[in-house]
This record gives sequence, C-alpha cells and structure tokens, in this order.
Amino acid sequence: MSRIGKKPVSVPENVKVAIADRTISVEGPLGKLQWQYRPEVVVEYDSASRQIKVRRAVETRQAKALHGLTRALIQNMIVGVTQGYEKRLEIVGVGYLAAIDKQKNLLQLRVGFANELQVPIPPGLQVTCPDQQHIVIRGIDKQLVGQFAAQVRAKRKPEPYKGKGIRYEGEQIRRKEGKAAVK
Repeated sequence: MSRIGKKPVSVPENVKVAIADRTISVEGPLGKLQWQYRPEVVVEYDSASRQIKVRRAVETRQAKALHGLTRALIQNMIVGVTQGYEKRLEIVGVGYLAAIDKQKNLLQLRVGFANELQVPIPPGLQVTCPDQQHIVIRGIDKQLVGQFAAQVRAKRKPEPYKGKGIRYEGEQIRRKEGKAAVK
C-alpha cells in the first residue's frame, strides 16, 4: 500500500474544501484551486477532524500509482492556498538582464542573443525582478510556478564552460575545463 497515500491531509482552519463529481475545490486566503481526480481513487473529506483521506477504488497497478500522487497533489493545493510557492532564478553573464513589461504582461530577457526574448506571463503568477539579474516567480499553483520557471530557464540554459545563462538560485553548474587544460 502507498505510504504517502495512507497519510491523511490535514486542512487548516482558514481553508474551505468542497468535493463534488470527482472535483476537489480548495479555497484559502491566497486564492482558490480546483482539480479533477481520476476515478481509480476515492477522496473523502471529514469536516469534523478537518482531514482529507485518499483511498483506492480498485486494486490495479495504476490505481496504486495514482493513490500517492492524488494525496500529494491535494497536499500541494492546500499549501498553495495558505502559503503559496516561489521559485527564484538568477541570470549570470555580462550584459545579461531581465525586466518586466507590466502593460503587455511580458518578461523581457536579454541573454546574449541578437534580439530580446519576450516571455508572456501566465495568469495566476506574480513575476518580479528585484534587480536586473534576478527573477522571482510566485503563485498558488505549484505546477504552474515550476513549469514557468523551467520555461524561462530553457530560454538560455547555463553553459558548462563559463556558467553563463539562466539558472535556479543556488543551482550548482558542473564546469568543464577548456582546451587549454589538455596541455
């Protein structure tokens, strides 16, 4: 049996949970999230103990895989509406910078290409640039925050020789020695 799936998800006092037609809705101080879970699992909310329990409807291999996944996604929803999620990116390179165009809701990146890259910011995310070398992405949906951070990083991945590019804050880049190291 799934070890993660067996653990009940505790719901804080300031969060409202509604389950109807295989759709779970979680509303908290930061916003509201909805998610439709698969029919292989059953989600039950006990309002007296303020806990959400996930169990399998059938004993198949896929149901076992979805058991823990469903519980983890519900836990992420509750953390998202109470605390939110944040990813920080840093830009390394001479002349590399980032800016926000608030009128068009775009993230503008100058990362060594001939043209400036413009990435549209999805709704539901707050993207800020405290300075020109850092990007902060905040939101209540963990998947959306991580996906957008990965898309921005993919525009100019850190290269292994000088380490220039967009990286997650604190990410270690494996550096290679250049041609001079052969001699």
